[in-house]
This record gives sequence, C-alpha cells and structure tokens, in this order.
Amino acid sequence: MRIAKLLAASLLSATFLSAGPGLAQDGMSAPDDLPLPQKQYVVDLGVGAMVQPKYEGADKMLVYPLPIVSVGRFYVPGLGQVAEGGAVKRGVFFFPSFNFIGERKASDSTRLTGTNKIDWALELGAGAGFRYDWFRAFVELRQGINGHTGQVGQIGADVVFNPMERLQLSFGPRADFASGNYMDTYFGVTTAEAAASGGALTAYNPSGGFKSLGLVGRASYAVTDTTALHLQAGWDRFIGDAKNSPIVKAGNEDQFTVGVGVTYRFAFDLFD
Repeated sequence: MRIAKLLAASLLSATFLSAGPGLAQDGMSAPDDLPLPQKQYVVDLGVGAMVQPKYEGADKMLVYPLPIVSVGRFYVPGLGQVAEGGAVKRGVFFFPSFNFIGERKASDSTRLTGTNKIDWALELGAGAGFRYDWFRAFVELRQGINGHTGQVGQIGADVVFNPMERLQLSFGPRADFASGNYMDTYFGVTTAEAAASGGALTAYNPSGGFKSLGLVGRASYAVTDTTALHLQAGWDRFIGDAKNSPIVKAGNEDQFTVGVGVTYRFAFDLFD
C-alpha cells in the first residue's frame, strides 16, 4: 500500500509541476523483450527533458521538464487485467491517457499581444489499440478540465522492432483531432482580442476536427531489468482550421520536439 501511495504522489507531482504547453503520457516504456513482472500493476515512472514549442503554434523552442509515465500492466477489479502496448505482443490492449497543458498568456510572446490568458488544463481519458508482432495501432480520447473543457484525441500507428537485445525502436505517423471548444480556446481569436492586438491578429472562430499530422520516432534501451533510457523525436504540421489560425500564421505551422529521459519500473499488487 505504501508503494501505491508513493506512486500516486509521483504521478500528481510529475503532472502538475510540469511547465510545458503540452506534456502527455509519453509511451516511453522499457523494451518489450524484457520479461514483464507478473503483478497486477507494472508502471514505468521517470523524468527527462523535452525541447518543444513554447505554446501550440509558437516559433520559439524551449526546454521543459518531462514526466514519463507508461503503464505496462493495469488491473481493474471486476474486469481483470488490462495492459498497455508494450506489454502486449499480439491482440487488443487498453491504457489510461492524460495530458497537461501549461497556461498561456500574452506576455509569452509579442505574437500573442492582446490575447487573453488561458489557464492550465488537465486532460484525462483512455485509449485502445491493436498489436501484431512488429505493428501496432491505437486511438485515444481525453476530456479537458480547467483551461479548456473540450475533447481531444490521437490516432497513431507504429512499426516496432528490436535490432538488438534490450534495445527497442519504433516509428510511425500520428493524427491529432480536437473539439470546437479546444480549437476555439487555443487557436481562436475573439473580436476584442483582435482589437487589442493592434491589428496584428484578426478575429477567428475555428471549428473542431483534425488539427495536425505528424511522425514520432522513439528509441528505448534497458540498462537493467528495471531501468531504461529513452530518446524521442517528433514532428507535427497543423492542418485545417488550426493551420489557418492567426496565431499559427504569426508563428510556425511546423512543430518539432526532441526529448530524453530515464525510467524506473515499479511492479506491485493491490488486490488479493
């Protein structure tokens, strides 16, 4: 029980101490050629650093702390054992999904002059996918809390392979989508904001839909059975109403990220 309390505290602190514009459950898990402990809960927790845009659409990159959480095994009373992608070689898998978006304010960039402050937002949800040996595909959906109350999600697929023992590489496309509430919060510009910008921004009311397409590549190396090192790089390009946003046009429609981190694997039981 003490381990569970420490795990919960680590999850909360990693999420809420993050300053980045969007730090999601990262999927950085130990290579799946390692034996998975036969416990009800197997979770990889870690820390790292991520170089990414200051906010969605920004052309300035900053370094942010990166909390890493990857669920390898998760038990739900009444439903039984479910597992996230790395723990399943063939078949359907399920996993919790979350994201934290830091606050955005006009002082973050001269390109945001006149815009209103957007409070931090927490996104909670779940995902499901299918894996068959070297291929996996997934979809996830989250509900926003506080800074926005919209729905967001992602569809993705990966080619997964292990070129050597304890080393796993993956690479694949991503497509992100969001509801109208989310799009209006982060890509919209009200008439008052446009006036306050001094003409730098025009009023804009985007609709929900797909907002970006991209690619993600990862490399994970298990130093021991419990400790792993990770490297990740990604690229996204805004599409549709997100691309046409005055905020994106004033910044950059291409968004790049590079991250490194280390994780430690916790395995424990909570139920008899």
